[in-house]
Formats: sequence, C-alpha cells, structure tokens
Amino acid sequence: MQASFDDLGTPLHDVTFCVVDLETTGGTAADGGITEIGAARYRRGELLGTFRTFVNPGSRIPHQITMLTGITQAMVATAPPPDAVLPTFLEFLGDAVLVGHNVRYDLGYLNALAERTGRPRLPNRVVDTLPLARRLVRDEVPNCRLGTLADRLRLPHRPCHRALDDVLATGDLLHLLLERAGRLGVCGLDDLLSLPTMAGHAQATKLRLTDGLPRVPGVYLFRDRGGRTLYVGKATNLRSRVRSYFSGDDRRKVGQLLRETERIDHVVCPTPLEAAVLEVRLVHRLEPRFNRQLTTWRRYAYLKLTAERFPRLSVVKAVRDDGALYLGPLASHRTARLVADAIETAVPLRRCTGSPSAARRTGPCAPAQLGVASCPCAGDIDEAAYAQHVATVRRGLLHDPTVLLAPLEARMTALAAGERFEEAADVRDRAAALSAAIRRQRRFDALRGAGRVELEVDGTSGIELDHGRLARAWRITRAGVSAVPLPLDLDPVAPDGRRPSPAAGDPVPAALADELQCIGAWLAKEANRVLVVHSDGPLDLRPPPIPTFEARKSSVASTR
Repeated sequence: MQASFDDLGTPLHDVTFCVVDLETTGGTAADGGITEIGAARYRRGELLGTFRTFVNPGSRIPHQITMLTGITQAMVATAPPPDAVLPTFLEFLGDAVLVGHNVRYDLGYLNALAERTGRPRLPNRVVDTLPLARRLVRDEVPNCRLGTLADRLRLPHRPCHRALDDVLATGDLLHLLLERAGRLGVCGLDDLLSLPTMAGHAQATKLRLTDGLPRVPGVYLFRDRGGRTLYVGKATNLRSRVRSYFSGDDRRKVGQLLRETERIDHVVCPTPLEAAVLEVRLVHRLEPRFNRQLTTWRRYAYLKLTAERFPRLSVVKAVRDDGALYLGPLASHRTARLVADAIETAVPLRRCTGSPSAARRTGPCAPAQLGVASCPCAGDIDEAAYAQHVATVRRGLLHDPTVLLAPLEARMTALAAGERFEEAADVRDRAAALSAAIRRQRRFDALRGAGRVELEVDGTSGIELDHGRLARAWRITRAGVSAVPLPLDLDPVAPDGRRPSPAAGDPVPAALADELQCIGAWLAKEANRVLVVHSDGPLDLRPPPIPTFEARKSSVASTR
C-alpha cells in the first residue's frame, strides 16, 4: 500500500528502518543467485533485532566470489533455498523503511525472488545511503564506497562483504547521515526521501525557508525581498509540496522563482477544497508574476445569442442586461469563436451583421449564397421560420445538447466516410469545443441554482456553498465541529473592484468562473464521498453525461 502523506511526514525518530544486505553468486537478479541475507531493524537509533541466514543458490559459487566473501559451497549446501527463506525475511522486514547502500542491487534480487514465488514486489519505502552520502559527506571522503565511508568516518562496524557485517556498518552510516541531514531541516521521512535531489539543487540553501511548513492542506506564497507575491500554489501537504520545488524540477521559471524568493508564507486550510478555492482567489487578487494559470480570467469571453429580430451569434467581452442569451465565460475569444462555428455548422443561423432591411437591398451575404446560413438578406426566410432555428439553438444550449451535437457528429462521420479527413477533424474540434462549453455552463448553472448548499464529506469535514461560491469549511471531530470561514478580504473581485453577485439566473461573472469550475470539478470527482445535508434547490452530483468527442480524434486520425 502506498504511504499516505501523514505516513511520509512521520518524524524520523518514529520511523522503523530495516537495513538489508545480500551476498550473491555475482550474476544477475534473474539468476536468483543469493547466498546470504542479513538485516537489522532500528528505531530511534536503537538496534531492535537482527536477521541472518545462508541461502542455497541452487548453483555453483564462482571461485572469485568465494575469495571475496569467504562463502564456500559447503557453507550453503545445507542452507534453505531462496523461496523458503523469503517468507521469514518478509516477516522480519514488515512495513519498515528498507535501507541499503546501493540498495537497488539488493532490491532487484528481492523483487525478482518475490515475483518467482508469486508474490508482489516489495511495497516498502526505500532509503539508499549511497546518494545520501554523496550529498552530505562527499567533500570529506575520496569516494562513497561503504568501506571507505566506514574507515574515514570512523564507524563502529566495518564491512567485509558478509551480509550482517555490512548491514551493521550501513546502519552506523545511516544514523550518521541522519544527524547531518538534521542540520538541513530534515525531520520527517518525506524530507529524507527527497534529500538526495534537494541537497544538490542550486538554491538548496533556501531549504531553510520551508522549516516551518506543516504537513497539512493549505496555500503557499513565494515572496521576494520587497514582500511582493511571486507565486501562489495549493497543496494537500504544504511541506512536501513546497520542498519539491528544490528537487527534480529543472524548469527555467522554477529556477528563476527560487532565485527571487526570500520568504515563503502559508495559510492552513481545513480541507484540500478550501485550499484550491483560496488559491484561485489569491491569484485573482494578487496576479503573481509566476502564475500562468488562473491569471487569464480578465481575457475571458462570452458567446452571445442576440435579441434582435433575426438573432445571431456574437463574441463579446462583457455581459449586458439586454435580454440576450449568454454562454460562458469561455477561455478566450478564439474558444468562443470555435463554439460559435460549431453552432452555426449545426444550425444555419444568419452570419451577416447588417440590419435585415438594408441587407435585402445589397443582396445576399456570402454564407447565404453558399447555402450554409439562413440569412434574411437572401429573402427566402421569414421571422416565424427563422424563430425555429433560434429555438433549436436555445434548446440545445439550455436543455438538450444532442440537438446541436448530433448534426455535428453526423457531418463528421459523413466527411470521414468520404475520406475528407481534414474537414472531419475540423468538425470534430468544433464539436468538442461546444460540448466542453455546454458541460461547463451546466456545471455553473447547477451550482448557482442550488442556492445555499451544505455538504458533508465522509463524516470528517463539511462545506457550505452560496450559489456555487465557497462560504465556509469545517472539520468534524469527536469534540464537535471546528468551522473555519474564508477571510472576507479574499472574496472574488470583479474588474471594476466590486464583488460579483453570486445570484443564479444572470450570466456568470468572469471573476467567479474559476472558483465555480474548481468546486464543480471537485464535486464531480468526490460525488461518492459527499452527502448533501441541505440545498435550497436541486443539486445533481451526477448529471447526465455529454459526449466529449475526444475519442473521435484518434478514430479520425487513424483513417488517414
């Protein structure tokens, strides 16, 4: 079983380590040539017990291996075979953290043996003292061989290519390295596991900035020397997430971010959902320079079905009280235009922008001449007939998406059958954009229409939503409920500086869209764990699915 964040955050003095070493015939793990297994369990620096046994490898021991280890064929002749030794060793190992010097070698043999006997690979967390030594004491020794380290660091035990002796020397080395690591702020198992890559990071000296971070959900803020916020992020485990920036992430912007960082602040949240919402609100408010996502909301666009005599589709930046139907906000003007193209492909709405009376005098527009639009400029459709097209669009956007998506699917299939694959791919992309926009709109409308909603999650926490916005969150403990309302000064802010209204019915303000999307995605993912305690209006946690058209992409491409 994968260790939880709480397990990984266990203080090192509470972790049980099992140091392991194998002697082999010198072949490969697939050969299974184990001749001796040694192990020792430690906790809080104390030796709890040892394990040692010869193993009959089932093959001859090469002369050079006997010269190196001193293990002869006679010594293993009466020893148990590997499959008989493994159960006893696994019982001794238990759920301890497995430790070794260049442990991949020993672990390879153990996992190969487990698989040959029908068992799963060892699930234990693994600490390798070799990369730890390279990070912590490399400048004190000529090399990081176990024998060299034991000699130069004056360890109590010295290795001699015998399993238990090497285990005891590795155990001494482990505890010396733990002491050195403590000076870098390493106090939990997660810190230790990531230390080999962290300590070599160019900004490793700034690891001290993470010393006070707890292992709980929350939001973290990287700040520069002047206190300006550089980056905002969320985490299920604050300490682990922030320290991960110092290990294995070689993106150019991450390096620049760490170079400019002088302080790391954090806000503890009762649940990961509150952390996600708080991240959205902080990014919107502060607009940090290194945040790429969540900072584009001012560029969101809406698709508008106008309220004219002959309504048409238009991409707009702002919503007006003009009786029109608005879809959105959508990610960009380009996305909104793609959705408009999809609707116009399914239903022949007019595309010319002039007044119908003037258009009749100038002649039909190009789309009308091509037969892809029912424009009044062509003089072949009256208001009553055109109103049916408009009703189809409204029905598809508000109630039944299939009336818009089915014609697109049929057209895409026909184009692919005619081997017009590029055109089929274009229709597919339009259909996918429309499908995503409708799903997003339905999610928004469902959240806002439900009014005030109180939810309980697994009986351990709860949240209250106000027309889709997170109003408060709390933990449920044996002592009762611990409510933690979000700070009022972190409410969403509209471009004009006012807080957007959460009321249902009106188009969604751009400043609320990211939060509604965040909460809607969380509800969809956690539906099986959520209990609706109260809701002013209906809240469907499992709405009917809408085709995504993503699977169609590979099917169209595969026929090219």
